[in-house]
Amino acid sequence: MKFLHIIFHFEYSEDIEAILDEHGIQDFVRIPMVEGKDRDGKHYGNQVYPGNSSVVQAQVPEEKLESVLDDLKAFKDSKASHRHLQALVLPVERYLE
Repeated sequence: MKFLHIIFHFEYSEDIEAILDEHGIQDFVRIPMVEGKDRDGKHYGNQVYPGNSSVVQAQVPEEKLESVLDDLKAFKDSKASHRHLQALVLPVERYLE
């Protein structure tokens, strides 16, 4: 089991959730609006360039991880506006069900 942490511009929430659904990952947490800094600079919700991001965190079985990451990479590479997507994979040492 791995912990997948995905950061992306909030307007792509449905796209990211669709990718997870395609891989049978039904349990996740979505933090709908976070503020932060990305490669284009500080976007703390300013109206000139709304920089609100969302975060999705999911537990992903190891056998599904590579295909999920491949689809996230394909999404990221498909348009310049998707380039801010970031995904981080962390080991899960313990968890409670």
